[in-house]
Amino acid sequence: MTAPTRGRSIAAPLGVATAAVGGAVLLHVRDPRTSTYLPCPLHALTGLWCPGCGTTRALGDLTRGDVAAAASSNVVAVVCVVVAVGLWGLWLRARWTGTRPALPRPSRPSAAVLVVALTVFTVVRNTPWGTAIAPT
Repeated sequence: MTAPTRGRSIAAPLGVATAAVGGAVLLHVRDPRTSTYLPCPLHALTGLWCPGCGTTRALGDLTRGDVAAAASSNVVAVVCVVVAVGLWGLWLRARWTGTRPALPRPSRPSAAVLVVALTVFTVVRNTPWGTAIAPT
């Protein structure tokens, strides 16, 4: 692959990386724990934690390198960041080499397991014995 072609092929992954870095800078500069970002509509209406509650604080903590605080805000968000960075790396490598990404298609059983796991996570974090995984 020639250099101009390679440059065009990696433009999309680099654009996504630029947007992610911009978001990380915003969360680092404007700390979600001390600033007012939009509240979760479900939590505002019901007082219940949804699976995404605490994600903004978790991402802000990750920009500071505080993985423990990030996991205490939303452990699912931390896992999703790790998975997203790995998938982004595979995407960039595939674009750089001009090959198809080696990403397996999710099966229906794996999608069902993910939905069940998120449902259990949501229910548990809203119970008295699940306060350890509720946002802090």
